Amino acid sequence: MSSNNLRTRLGSVIRLGTAPKHEGAHTPSARLPDETVLSNTAPSNTAQPDAMLSDETALSDRTVSSRTMLSSKTASADETDDNMVSDKNVASNKSTAWEPLAAPHSEQRQARDVGKPGLIGAPIRLEDDSPCNVEGFNADIARFEQRFATLTRTVSRVLAGKAMVVRLCATALLAGGHILLEDNPGTGKTQLARALAQAIHTTCHRIQFTADLLPSDVIGVTYYERKTGSFVFRKGPVFASVVLADEINRASPKTQSALLEVMEERQITVDGTAHQAPDPFIVIATQNPSDHLGTYMLPQAEMDRFLIRTSLGYPGHDVSVKLLRQSHIRDRSQLISPVLTGGDILELRNVAQQVHIDDRILAYIMRLVEATRQDERLAIGSSLRGGLALTRCAQVWAASQGRAYVIPDDVRELVPFVLPHRLTPTPETSFASIGIERIIEEILDQVPVPALTTPAP
Repeated sequence: MSSNNLRTRLGSVIRLGTAPKHEGAHTPSARLPDETVLSNTAPSNTAQPDAMLSDETALSDRTVSSRTMLSSKTASADETDDNMVSDKNVASNKSTAWEPLAAPHSEQRQARDVGKPGLIGAPIRLEDDSPCNVEGFNADIARFEQRFATLTRTVSRVLAGKAMVVRLCATALLAGGHILLEDNPGTGKTQLARALAQAIHTTCHRIQFTADLLPSDVIGVTYYERKTGSFVFRKGPVFASVVLADEINRASPKTQSALLEVMEERQITVDGTAHQAPDPFIVIATQNPSDHLGTYMLPQAEMDRFLIRTSLGYPGHDVSVKLLRQSHIRDRSQLISPVLTGGDILELRNVAQQVHIDDRILAYIMRLVEATRQDERLAIGSSLRGGLALTRCAQVWAASQGRAYVIPDDVRELVPFVLPHRLTPTPETSFASIGIERIIEEILDQVPVPALTTPAP
């Protein structure tokens, strides 16, 4: 089959549209168009469209020919049969539901990359029995945006005037990470954690960390059962989809370390036996400032396991007056009902993982991480876990705004909440009263932002 015929058949399957032109950095309000343009410029790990449509792709010709033989009643290769097969392929694309993107290129599966819209969305793939359906992925992104808005709107009924904090907590939840809320007593940390747990229809346990709390009080204990004559493991409160660790830094470091394994590996090992945590699993911890009496600083290894750290601050005057008017409500988290299930969380996470990140943005994330390691004012910079956390959060942040691709602004907005708690200043920096937030701002100003533009159609 000639290259011209192959281009004609592909044109009937994949509709070409016009992509919006972006000058310099993207604006956060940019949306994914309904139709995707196949770009002639592809990343280094993706073949060029012209090369794939050349006469050298004999394997692709044989694959397309096999589909033609299966779709047609006869094995004739005349133009009439080709037109009939093309019509059937178009009808198949309209009726086929979207499925997750295929695995990386595999010669055994005889899959060929048709094109990769570098800034528009996820890779489009053409396989023997998997017609590409970009419109279906757009619909998933739209549902993601709607459910994300429903979740944040519900939680905001409990914690009014803190929209940014609520969005950050929802982002960590859908990115599969843990949340650390740090602020003074009485600012609503526990209410926010309880509201987020109440908005999800799944198991939820609360642990009040105190100085005399033991690790077995958190993870569980093995005891001897006289009736059966054997040892039985009784699970602790950490075996829940949502775990509220209230005032976590009031427990001893020994008890704090009981969460290290489950926060990273989603399992707990007791007496040589590994017990799996439920899925989804998230720890929402609150802590008071470390200079308060009766507190123990969290170890660096545990701080690094939290995806996002944020604070609430005191509410504004108008919001405070409204809360005083409703002083008869003891627990505001009970005013809301669940809007998502555990299955919904897993489904939304899967959609977020499909959001496309250009290689230049990935390089930008690593330059930010490396800048924290090279700064002389920091004794310990960010680990690779910080870069991974920033990547996952950026994907959720983009999907929550209705986009199937990440822009540099997504990364810049999330850096102050993802990286600072992973950094340790030098004694000289602490003595000079130079805050970590100031260092992060200077790093953001110094590291050049990639200028991504969409190729002209």
